[in-house]
Amino acid sequence: MTAPEDTVISARDVSKSFPLEKGFLPTVRRRLTGRPLRTVSAVDSVSFDIARGETVGIVGESGCGKTTLARILTGISQLNGGSLTYDGMPFDEYMKDPARALKVQMIFQDPQSSLNGRMTVLDIVGEAPVFHGLVPRSQKEAYVREYLEKVGLSPDFIHRYPHQFSGGQRQRVGIARALAVKPDVLVCDESVAALDVSVQAQIINLLMDIRRTLGLTMLFISHDLGVIRHLCDRVIVMYLGRIVEIAPTEALFANPLHPYTKMLLDGMPRITTQRREFMSIRGEIPSPINPPRGCHFNPRCPYSTKQCLDARPPLDTAEKSRRVACINWRDAAEAAGQA
Repeated sequence: MTAPEDTVISARDVSKSFPLEKGFLPTVRRRLTGRPLRTVSAVDSVSFDIARGETVGIVGESGCGKTTLARILTGISQLNGGSLTYDGMPFDEYMKDPARALKVQMIFQDPQSSLNGRMTVLDIVGEAPVFHGLVPRSQKEAYVREYLEKVGLSPDFIHRYPHQFSGGQRQRVGIARALAVKPDVLVCDESVAALDVSVQAQIINLLMDIRRTLGLTMLFISHDLGVIRHLCDRVIVMYLGRIVEIAPTEALFANPLHPYTKMLLDGMPRITTQRREFMSIRGEIPSPINPPRGCHFNPRCPYSTKQCLDARPPLDTAEKSRRVACINWRDAAEAAGQA
């Protein structure tokens, strides 16, 4: 897989694991026995590209590695393996330059815990632009007022504290903070999950307007498939730390290829009078501490064969602009067509 010239983010075999044993005794035991410390793999050798100006969604069950991947892409967490490049530069080199590091910003899930409750909106939004020389301190207040208007908040809120806002207003403050340093890439981690449904629609429309007017590249993580379909150009489907399918949004929703993707979409609520076949995902998601051999989805997959137990399926090109990690995806697609 070769990244095109307009690729902003390119990930190759990116992995992240966390130790399950910490402290003095596990370290001594490891040195005496030679047994390595146990770890849990949150992200397991994922590869993808994101083009400039594109909005890519990441979906999957809780614990599939979506947030960990987002934190890696923003530099909050360090990867354990693989490589990551931004604009063709190695990630570590890119992030050494403070001006470049500002180009990748994150909007967090909980707008309350992500804002400093002791700071006013003036400082929350304006501190970083002033510190990094994007705006003189004398123009800080006017600059913050401008960005509050961009996210649909009154400039008169500039001296308020986070606790004086509603959840939707706090999320708008978080968006203004991210935009104030003029990013190129915006990573949204479940940015509407903690909000009421009516407020979710407002924030989603705001993000779409921002993307259109500023030409941002966006990575949108959500468990809400309806939001992903409405907002994204392409979708990455993850399961237990691995990518199982990548496809354009409309193609994915019209014809999912991976059995897991199909079952995930089958559970999506629809307003229709037509009778449809519903296939639930059987069983529970396996523990990431002791994942299944071969394909991680094989214990829950109705099309699983012995071959699925023997080797990890590669993420291969299945159709034009689509990639799927399943050796039996044709059988699954054929069965879906007959249903």
